[in-house]
Amino acid sequence: MKSLLLLSILAALAVAALCYESHESMESYEISPFINRRYANTFISPQQRWRAKVQERIRERSKPVLEFNREACDDVRLCEHYARVFGYNAAYNRYLRQPRGGK
Repeated sequence: MKSLLLLSILAALAVAALCYESHESMESYEISPFINRRYANTFISPQQRWRAKVQERIRERSKPVLEFNREACDDVRLCEHYARVFGYNAAYNRYLRQPRGGK
């Protein structure tokens, strides 16, 4: 009984020590992680934004053909399911490729 009382006192002290909120733990509450919409993009200069847009356009133009096929296949549900099993190239050929000599 005496050891049970001693164990419960030690457990209570351990809980009190581990759950204590120090001043350092309150520092995260001082600065909000969310900022005003008006100031959201102020840390990026207009020149950097312009450069990023140009790079995105270049990447969009120079995409490989298989990437275009994959994006087209993602829009068709049956093609997407078929692609999970057999791959995007096979799914594109089955569902989206125009038949030769056809239309």
